[in-house]
Amino acid sequence: MQIAILTFDGFNELDSFIAAGILNRMKPQGWKAFITCPTNTVTSMNGVTIQAERDLSFANNADAVLIGSGIKTREIAQDANLLGQIQLDPSRQLIGAQCSGTLLLSKLGLLGDLPACTDLTTKPWVIEAGVRVLDQPFYASGNIATAGGCLASQYLAAWMIMRGASEQDAKEAIHYVAPVGQKEEYVTRAIASISDYLPAETERVSSMDA
Repeated sequence: MQIAILTFDGFNELDSFIAAGILNRMKPQGWKAFITCPTNTVTSMNGVTIQAERDLSFANNADAVLIGSGIKTREIAQDANLLGQIQLDPSRQLIGAQCSGTLLLSKLGLLGDLPACTDLTTKPWVIEAGVRVLDQPFYASGNIATAGGCLASQYLAAWMIMRGASEQDAKEAIHYVAPVGQKEEYVTRAIASISDYLPAETERVSSMDA
């Protein structure tokens, strides 16, 4: 599983790095999550500059894509040239968006009539874009998922692992990163938050084999 974590200038470190850290627990199974950017380097909302691992075109062919958030998302949402480079297809890709990344998902025309999750700051912008915003941390329908709140990135990562691998793999990945003394609590909460939004087992297998 090759995963693109879309990371733009002004990005939120928690969104990109937490998801990358959890998903890369799956390296022994051949998975790899790559920080994917429109430029060679991007600087976070707190001034941390990082090197892109993959360029934006990688997202179009990746098995899965996560769209992170940041303080410049509204500017990005108005950049037709940049958005035009992102050609995602939920019929063959798992696609998730975190916080203001949900706004980009909407601008890319991928939400349709689906409700979505986002953070409180971004909520008015997403509503303005015509999306019904849910007061919950995670929601998914088919191959598209959204999450609201920085630490909800763990739910996106766990959902992606459960869709592409197994529940046990997701439990082990969350267990590894969870605080000592609260590991079972964290695992239980994560699985409960996403389990209602998983397709039937046969559909899960067919979607990943397509």
